[in-house]
Amino acid sequence: MSRKSAHKQRTRRRILDEAAKAMREHGHEGISVAKPDETRRLTHGGFYAHFKDRDDLVAEAISRMFEDSNAMVARHLRPNQPREALVALIDDYLSDDHRRRAATGCPIAALGSEAARLPTAARRRFEEGLGTFRKSLRNAIAETGVENPDSVASFALSEMVGALALARAMSNETEANELLNHVREQLKCRLGLVRKELKSG
Repeated sequence: MSRKSAHKQRTRRRILDEAAKAMREHGHEGISVAKPDETRRLTHGGFYAHFKDRDDLVAEAISRMFEDSNAMVARHLRPNQPREALVALIDDYLSDDHRRRAATGCPIAALGSEAARLPTAARRRFEEGLGTFRKSLRNAIAETGVENPDSVASFALSEMVGALALARAMSNETEANELLNHVREQLKCRLGLVRKELKSG
C-alpha cells in the first residue's frame, strides 16, 4: 500500500469515527459535511474523494458504529460458556458506564427511534446491524437450552435497548441506574441465568 493510499484510509477512518460519535449523540440530523472536525480540514473536493454525498457518509458511519457493537458482543458471547457469556453481556449493556457512553455506545439504542427516517442505504445498514446483534443473542440463548430462542432473543433485545434508552432519557441519575439494575436482574432471572433467592420467614 502506498503512503498516499494509507493516508487516505486513515483520513477516511477518522471522519467515520467522528461522524459515528456525532450521530450517536445527536442523531443523523446532527451530522453534516461541515460538522465533524476532520471534515472541516477537507476541501469540498477532498470530502467527495471519500464519500459520494452526505447520505453515503451517514450509511458508512452506521456501519462503523456496528463494528464497535459487533466487537463488544463477540468479546462477551464466547462459545462453550453461554450462560456466563449472556450474564456478562447483559451486565455490560445495562451498566451505568454504558448509559454514560452515549457517544461510543450501542447504535441501536442511539438511533432506534429514528431508524425509519434514515436515508435508504443507512436504514439498510442499521437493519443489517440490528439483525447481526439479534442473531448473536439468539444463538447464545439457544445454547442455554431455552425454548423458542427466536422469540426470547427478540424479547431480551427489546428489554435491553428500551431500558438503556429510557435510562439515558432520565435526568435523575439515581433513578436511571435503579431502572437499569431492576431490568438487568429481572432479565437474567427470566432467561434462567440466575436463580431467584427464596425469602425466609
